[in-house]
Amino acid sequence: MTRLFNDPAVFADEALEGFAAAHRDRVRPVTGGVVRAGATPAGQVAVVVGGGSGHYPAFSGLVGRGLAHGAAVGNVFASPSAGRIRSVARAAHGGAGVLLMYGNYAGDVLHFGQAAERLAADGIESRTFAVTDDISSAAPGESAKRRGIAGDLPVFKAAAAAAEQGLALDEVLAVAERANARTRSFGIAFSGCTLPGADHPLFTVPEARMAVGLGIHGEPGIGEEALPTADEAARLLVTTLLGELPEGIERPEGQRAAVILNGLGSVKYEELFVVYRKVAELLGEAGVDIVEPEVGELVTSFDMAGVSLTLTWLDDDLERLWRAPADTPAYRKGSFAAPGAPGVGSVPAAEYTEHTEGIVLPEASEDSRRAAATVLTVLHTVAGTIDTHAEELGRIDAVAGDGDHGIGMQRGSTAARRAAVDAHAQGAGAGTVLARAADAWADEAGGTSGALWGTILRALGTALGDQDAPTAPRVADGVAQASAGVRRLGGAEVGDKTMVDVLVPFADTLTAATATGSPLTAAWDRAATAAETAAAATAGLLPRRGRARPHAEKSLGTPDAGAHSLALIARAVHGVLLDHH
Repeated sequence: MTRLFNDPAVFADEALEGFAAAHRDRVRPVTGGVVRAGATPAGQVAVVVGGGSGHYPAFSGLVGRGLAHGAAVGNVFASPSAGRIRSVARAAHGGAGVLLMYGNYAGDVLHFGQAAERLAADGIESRTFAVTDDISSAAPGESAKRRGIAGDLPVFKAAAAAAEQGLALDEVLAVAERANARTRSFGIAFSGCTLPGADHPLFTVPEARMAVGLGIHGEPGIGEEALPTADEAARLLVTTLLGELPEGIERPEGQRAAVILNGLGSVKYEELFVVYRKVAELLGEAGVDIVEPEVGELVTSFDMAGVSLTLTWLDDDLERLWRAPADTPAYRKGSFAAPGAPGVGSVPAAEYTEHTEGIVLPEASEDSRRAAATVLTVLHTVAGTIDTHAEELGRIDAVAGDGDHGIGMQRGSTAARRAAVDAHAQGAGAGTVLARAADAWADEAGGTSGALWGTILRALGTALGDQDAPTAPRVADGVAQASAGVRRLGGAEVGDKTMVDVLVPFADTLTAATATGSPLTAAWDRAATAAETAAAATAGLLPRRGRARPHAEKSLGTPDAGAHSLALIARAVHGVLLDHH
């Protein structure tokens, strides 16, 4: 378990601060992550990678010549927010565009997609790409739904080496697509991982058993088997991967492959070498030509005891990119012909640090300022409600997910409350208070819930504005816009076992009630009841999206954590409305 920490809430930030201090010759800190110590050469595509903390050396450890130009780092097992990704991308930009790369998780897809939109508004061309190498997380016919795990490294490296060679943005993207299509990973674990400050692991494995096909965020495996010997583990990993060859490769004989045997946190190097000797033997017997293998901790999951095997099937171009030199804090290969010049064309990152202090607030009417006080009370209540139920939410989420929903909601709601207090103290109206809270929630929570709750609060803020006193229909319109925004952003619909199963009936009931003239308090009461009913009903659904999808059967009988937290919040807000009636 993770034993050395201060406040678990700032663990990720303090780890990143220490990492940057230890590697000042290679990286420099910026808002949201790190970039190369030397600026991106003018005219070179910048490859910016990212994801949650807890996976070192991914993602910050891969920043340097021959690999990433920058890394956006989120909280523990939570994607960085769109604002943080944008900050890192702007600092890394060298004038030729940015390729944003990440593992295929809902929160990362949402936040990196939003960051790309913001970069476009800044006049910076960008592309996004999600790695999908984990064969245990979806069937071959649904490969786009697969997670990104240790295959991140060869895919990131191929794209970054292509950028280093001067390829244009769309050409670099094409390289990433080809590398990803030819990369497969599979993992096993013998124990789960424990987050900083937690007193138990996210999942457990029975004695003398192993989890098969696990995720790197504490998601349990898709099955269990008897604890193997090292040779048996190697045979399982190799046989599984050789059972699914990329399109265009009919048999492994005569093929070249980059091979990565990855330790997930607490399997020691000597153990990895014992396993690798058999991996190499089995691949050799299958006729595979191993090209520059890597054995070690490359994408970890805190203290998880487990290993994964990755094969990237190489063609001539991919082999050249795999062999290309790299010089980062955690990954080094070959050598460059000459020391890299700092480069020109990249603006110092400090110019991209966004601050709210000193920014002139939009003018607000007295009616809106009074409403802002109520909004502040609502956000205090929301944060208190989440604090009360955080452990329960984590337990529900851990049934088929990674168990961090309660922690993420705590981070987000606490940050939103803090930002709202500051904005209200400056005399902001209701709309601005909610907008500030929305950005803070998204930034601090990260992950899927951060993106979605940021969308919800921003939609409400836009509907209320800073001039008029809120009315019941206007509040209902804001909730309706929030519902539409969440569905558009996340792609989920009713029946997918997500918060949408609660948000849609809540919004529809509130809209219908206010349309008939019901006062807001009564309308909200009816809507909160509909939310509670819908949340309970998610126990009977099988998840079709998110991290719980590969473990759908396990979640049957348990409500969705996001749906349940939304219902709790809806009822708590009704209590505030009663008090302010």
